[in-house]
Amino acid sequence: MARVLAVSSQVARGAIGLSAAVPALQALGHEVIALPTILLSNHPGHTRFAGERVSARLLELMLNALDENGWLTRIDGILTGYLPSAEHVAFAVAAVEQVKRRSPSALYVCDPVLGDHPKGVYIAPDAADAIRDTLVPKADVLKMNRFEAAWLSGAEIGSGDDVVSATTGKRWPTAIVTSLPSRDETKLANLLVDEGAAAACIEVTRRGRVPNGTGDLFGALWLGHRLLRCSHVQALERAVAGVEWVLSRSEMADELQLVAAFKDIAP
Repeated sequence: MARVLAVSSQVARGAIGLSAAVPALQALGHEVIALPTILLSNHPGHTRFAGERVSARLLELMLNALDENGWLTRIDGILTGYLPSAEHVAFAVAAVEQVKRRSPSALYVCDPVLGDHPKGVYIAPDAADAIRDTLVPKADVLKMNRFEAAWLSGAEIGSGDDVVSATTGKRWPTAIVTSLPSRDETKLANLLVDEGAAAACIEVTRRGRVPNGTGDLFGALWLGHRLLRCSHVQALERAVAGVEWVLSRSEMADELQLVAAFKDIAP
């Protein structure tokens, strides 16, 4: 069992942010320390929602209390997701540094939740800039969708070759890019780039409608399998398979059906 510090959004109903990542990591047998950046009734894509940001100052106090109790000395992985403001990004940067001082071998997976096609960037511009300029450089692994990879790199991303070129130019050590177009228009590709070379590419069937939260789920599953001593490629294979299984159990539902699916993806 590994211990993971996860920082992202949380919903009362549904499966996005921590509400997807925490159950996924727990299903794989890991302990999770979860710090919510915002509390929401449900995903804002529904007709009505309510919620409130958790202040970066409160998150700092909570992290320091965890540290003073000695619970940051055995962190094996860090996962960050939705950060709604530049202050939250600054907290995440400080949290990664603080954990790395206590647990130098902790693997940091950064999911820069900042936008998607066709909406574009959907967080505050200063938060997006801070993610690019201060948080991304701290990452051991970047897990991005196609839009985020293009925005963060400043390059056009239309193929796997574009991803390799962009990540090499930015000197990102390990990058996972999802939702890439395939030569087969009925499919999408998930690409792993490791130290400047394409290490694996797994295609999945393009679906007409997918519930929110698949990116959060994917990042948690990849990290969770990696902490079970899977290789980067094996973790990619298992994360893709896990997301596909959850989606198969979530057809016609408005949220990912995690409870129905997770009993079948445990190691």
